[in-house]
Amino acid sequence: MGTLTLLVALTAPAGCSLGREDTGSPAGPSADAPSSGDARPAPGVPVGSSTHTITVDGRERGYRLYRPASADLATPVPLVVMLHGAAGTGEQAEQAYGWTAQADRDGFLVLFPDGLNRAWAVGPQCCGAPAREGVDDVGFITELVATVGRELPVDPARRYVTGISNGGLLAYKLVCDTTTFAAIGAVASTLTGQCADPKPVSVLHIHGRQDQTMPYGGGPGRRDNGGTGRNPVKIDGPPAPELSARWRSVDSCGAPKVTTDGPVTRSTASCAQGRAVELITVADAGHQWPGGRPNPPRAEKLLDLDPPSTALNATDTIWRFFAAHPQPSGG
Repeated sequence: MGTLTLLVALTAPAGCSLGREDTGSPAGPSADAPSSGDARPAPGVPVGSSTHTITVDGRERGYRLYRPASADLATPVPLVVMLHGAAGTGEQAEQAYGWTAQADRDGFLVLFPDGLNRAWAVGPQCCGAPAREGVDDVGFITELVATVGRELPVDPARRYVTGISNGGLLAYKLVCDTTTFAAIGAVASTLTGQCADPKPVSVLHIHGRQDQTMPYGGGPGRRDNGGTGRNPVKIDGPPAPELSARWRSVDSCGAPKVTTDGPVTRSTASCAQGRAVELITVADAGHQWPGGRPNPPRAEKLLDLDPPSTALNATDTIWRFFAAHPQPSGG
């Protein structure tokens, strides 16, 4: 399956550890260098960005791990999983959305996994080759989080997942099917497929009102092919406000408070046990990551990509939401 084809279509126990590693691009001293204070070193995991593999369900899967020098490994630290969109990669997501700079400022770990054939399976009809081949991406991500947690002091109450487009679809599936994460931050995405009995989780959803790929008003977008052919893409989610209302019901929330600042409207609800559900609507934005790196002009024109909105920094917004909503004790 070609990358261009998929972009036009969209816009089990593991047996390895972090020891299987290629050198990345460290942003500071190596993990074996003397550490400051009481922070313990993490052998095999350098400060900065490093690449690794893990075998799940008989498939070797790749991912990038970013360990900022500011992460104090003497105590449990937060972990963010960033899921790229269709035709993207972990490396592309690392470069495009600003998560490494955010991690440097706030001292948390970031995982940038790679979807097989640059896509994620969220069901038999989406998306691309992974869906057609029945890839278990929920199993991959949950095993990856567990593996990193065995190697590094990850705080189980502060594990978070975020994603854009196809990556956001998988993020929603992860919080529907597992209790791994305390909160989700979905961008330009929706919920598709079955989510019969979700457990409470804090939810932040960011969506452009002009999105034609995953429409704000729900239903199939311009890349949808009904889930047929070699690259199935069926995305028929609910309107963003309806999806937010569903999670308010799951989380036992109060009525949302709505505020508007220019093109950005926030609908924020406080929920039981300190959770929250927030919908951020960007009036003039399309299918993109607000505040992300601009697309190359030629690619933007050729592939009909929407430019990133400058009305909001999605990464900083999502991190602040995550930091304010760890998993409640006993929850």
